[in-house]
Amino acid sequence: MAYEFYYWPTIQGRGEFVRLALEEAGADYIDAARESEGVAVMMRMMEHAAHPPFAPPFLKDGETIIAQTAAILLYLGARHDLAPKDPVAGLWTHQVQLTIADFVAEAHDTHHPIAVSLYYEDQKAEALRRSAEFRQNRIPKFLDWFETILARNPSGGAHLVGNGLTYADLSLFQVVEGLSYAFPKATKRALADAPHVAALREAVARRPRIKAYLASPRRIPFSEDGIFRHYPELDG
Repeated sequence: MAYEFYYWPTIQGRGEFVRLALEEAGADYIDAARESEGVAVMMRMMEHAAHPPFAPPFLKDGETIIAQTAAILLYLGARHDLAPKDPVAGLWTHQVQLTIADFVAEAHDTHHPIAVSLYYEDQKAEALRRSAEFRQNRIPKFLDWFETILARNPSGGAHLVGNGLTYADLSLFQVVEGLSYAFPKATKRALADAPHVAALREAVARRPRIKAYLASPRRIPFSEDGIFRHYPELDG
């Protein structure tokens, strides 16, 4: 039975982390909200489910519904060899993913620092201040942490955990792709000091299933409607 994946059909957003895992796993899935009437179905599920998701993304596997990106990846990782079988290493992978979620939230807040209900133009002055802090301090700090994890991995510096690809590697790839779109100048500078992170990004992009996905219409382009938005005035 195919997974049913629910997320907004026109943006990558937080759903893209799940899509990458499904694609790398070669899993049979339906990107349900991109089907006819899919958004309406998604909204009804959120309204009527016994355990309603707070927001997309969520994954339906038979009668089981899993929401929250990190929880979905924890579920998929164990079923598709995208996480270590050792429980301690699996928990560490989950911790890394939760830190990635923190990073993504901070990236989002550069263009919506006051309220998600307001347009970017309504909070532009605050966004300029928030983005300066994010560029100068937060991007380097997060990437340095991931760089340290890669460099200290006793199995070598190719992966965040162990000696094989995990969903955390896929997610770090997506973050770097998004930052490179939204903050190309700042990200290029930060990656110069994070060679292991840069190498992981390139290695993930070369993986056959990921490469095919990135070149396919299933990969929604970055845009100014998603988490990672390119406003030139916020980069520098």
